[in-house]
Amino acid sequence: MIGYVTLGTNDLPGNAKFYDAIAKEMGVGRMMDEDTFIAWGEMGSAPGVAITKPFDGNAPSVGNGTMVALQASGPEQIDRLHAIALEQGGTCEGKPGDRGGGFYAAYFRDLDGNKLNAFCMVAAE
Repeated sequence: MIGYVTLGTNDLPGNAKFYDAIAKEMGVGRMMDEDTFIAWGEMGSAPGVAITKPFDGNAPSVGNGTMVALQASGPEQIDRLHAIALEQGGTCEGKPGDRGGGFYAAYFRDLDGNKLNAFCMVAAE
């Protein structure tokens, strides 16, 4: 049902490096690259993520309770994605780990403060 998610940015070039690194780990690249926005993913595939300078010209803001969840291949990739996010200047919102019920996740914010998580479902031991 979701085609893509767009997040506002104050720093398109700076946050582009953040998302380039995350996308590379997830096996995708830029699918659109314009002066005011960049989108990552594959056309016609799973939902993508885009960052944009707001169309109305106002400063972007993060939504309280808003988060983008990135489906990872497994716990090892989640650990890597969390590390990559922090290496790229993101901030930690929850270290990688089991959250119960087979839900393994890590939480982080991009350079503008947009909240993301990487998650997977794992079989209970």
